[in-house]
Amino acid sequence: MAESPVFPMPAPMEGHGGYNRGSRVQAAGLSPALPLLKQAAATAALTPGPEPIVIADYGCAEGRNSLRPMAVAVGALRERAGADRAISVVHVDRPANDFNALFQLLAGDPQSYVAADRAVFASAVGSSFFTQVLPAASVTIGWSSWAVQWLSRVPGPIPDHIQVASSRDSAARAAYAWQAAEDWQQFLTCRGRETRRGGRLVVITMATDDAGDFGYRAVLQAMHGALLSLVDDGLLQAEELRRMAIPTVGRRRADFLAPFGAEGRFAGWTVETLEIFVGEDRIWDEFEQSRDAAAFGAQWAAFSRASVFPTLAAELDGGPDDPRAATFVDRLEAGMAARLAAAPEPTLIPLARMLLVKSG
Repeated sequence: MAESPVFPMPAPMEGHGGYNRGSRVQAAGLSPALPLLKQAAATAALTPGPEPIVIADYGCAEGRNSLRPMAVAVGALRERAGADRAISVVHVDRPANDFNALFQLLAGDPQSYVAADRAVFASAVGSSFFTQVLPAASVTIGWSSWAVQWLSRVPGPIPDHIQVASSRDSAARAAYAWQAAEDWQQFLTCRGRETRRGGRLVVITMATDDAGDFGYRAVLQAMHGALLSLVDDGLLQAEELRRMAIPTVGRRRADFLAPFGAEGRFAGWTVETLEIFVGEDRIWDEFEQSRDAAAFGAQWAAFSRASVFPTLAAELDGGPDDPRAATFVDRLEAGMAARLAAAPEPTLIPLARMLLVKSG
């Protein structure tokens, strides 16, 4: 595959610990992939001698949801490599990511895998994972959680919504599907270069279920409705809303497998495990216990604020530094929360988990 150009990335997640606070859905959703990560660390080929074992965390955000997976991988490797073997954990995210929050967490959180093991060394790379970010054949274990659904760029406008899965526009849907296919191949190609022979890569990401449903119907409806209200109120211009799009795609099983073709190989990878499943809706579970509709709406709005509001705010005429940006985010969150609280319902969360093996 030809090298893809480097496109401008979507705006970063909310910083200053905001993503850590608002990412409970992702935290619950990654748990089903942890057995695959433990299996990967237990079976990957290890280099002999004192060379450090490298674990790469592709799409770390502010780090809260990396603590448990990295601890799982380190623990499984320790059983094989002994207590003194150096393990290097490299966290990768875009340059605008809040790496300060990441390193503060690693230094001070009781669950930090660094605090528990003096032979583990953490570092970070600020770069898009749609490029090669680590030396060739250096990575033993790769992990990517709730990240590869993000596209390398916004393929184009979505005339009737902000999320292409909720759009009826055939041109927009085709553009996003094409970009998703290109980006998936690019991600696999770059990881194939970085991973040593016998290494493993575990991915958990948004997907579509067997019926082609991306999920999050009420959440996306509430977000779009709140944006329309901001236009009606005069805070947001109609042209600004037309520019707003969330560049995420839920891939189908066939989309994940497409690069591998009939021979089942691509960029040195073979697929050992691929499962599409429905993730845990922890917010709904808590609502069923508490019947607190306000808390239900607030939690989904906080999830959206942490993960996608910065991307929307970047399309204000003044960009993320627009004088209205803080008010825009606060009122969008409040509007979403009120709409969701008025009619709570469970959320479909389709996810894919994969284990890939690097061969020759």
